[in-house]
Amino acid sequence: MSPLPVKASRNAALTGAALIAFAANSLLCRAALGPGVIDAGSFTAVRLGSGAVVLALLARPRSADRAGGSWASAAALFAYAIAFSFAYRLIPAGSGALILFGSVQATMIGRELGRGGRPHRREWLGLAVALAGLLALTRPGLHAPDPRGAALMAVAGVAWGAYSLRGRGATRPLAATADNFTRSVPLAILPLLLPLAPLRFSVTGVLLAVVSGGIASGLGYVAWYAALRELSASRAAIVQLAVPPLAALGGVLFLGETLEARLLLGGAAILGGIAIALTTPTRA
Repeated sequence: MSPLPVKASRNAALTGAALIAFAANSLLCRAALGPGVIDAGSFTAVRLGSGAVVLALLARPRSADRAGGSWASAAALFAYAIAFSFAYRLIPAGSGALILFGSVQATMIGRELGRGGRPHRREWLGLAVALAGLLALTRPGLHAPDPRGAALMAVAGVAWGAYSLRGRGATRPLAATADNFTRSVPLAILPLLLPLAPLRFSVTGVLLAVVSGGIASGLGYVAWYAALRELSASRAAIVQLAVPPLAALGGVLFLGETLEARLLLGGAAILGGIAIALTTPTRA
């Protein structure tokens, strides 16, 4: 077998693993912050701290240092995590998904256009179909979102887009992600020292944050950094639109949410749009 199909299959597997991890994070955050078993600041700190510990243990045997991360990437990671957590307390899941991923698309594709990149017409078509499916999927929750929650979710989307763009140049994804998580921990502690919201802890909330950080975030972001090396900014932005239907399906399977026709139709449109974009011939 030639190395090209093997490389493509490996990258597809990495991308799929990362998207599943992103969807799992949405479910874990929803399970923790929805019923209020832990406050948003504590959830973020435990999430990033546990991710840093797991990644440090994995990266240490493989490299003499943790070079590859940066304070700018760590700040983007922290900004995404803290804004996402606080937004989840103020905005419905449907509105949040649309604002988050709309902001991600605008950030990543806008950056590519600003640097002279020109996505193919089929990529634009795929993006339009996927966004239409996302709108259909989230439409019932779009009425009167809290403006503070909407603004926080937009900040989370821009920060995640920036973090993804910076990760495209990582030559050692594990070391870079471990370094970014380690650098983000002191940033995550700062909100706990400020009277932003009352602190609230429970065993369940802490466990959900640990799983979110150590597994869904830490390992998922390593897979994403590795996959980004073979994805253009526009394609990386588009494939992330698979996360809302995956999260919605996970909500049906694990959180007892209702399976509705709009989930099936919206999810099919999103995945179809992604397929259109990803089957576009790559430009030099």
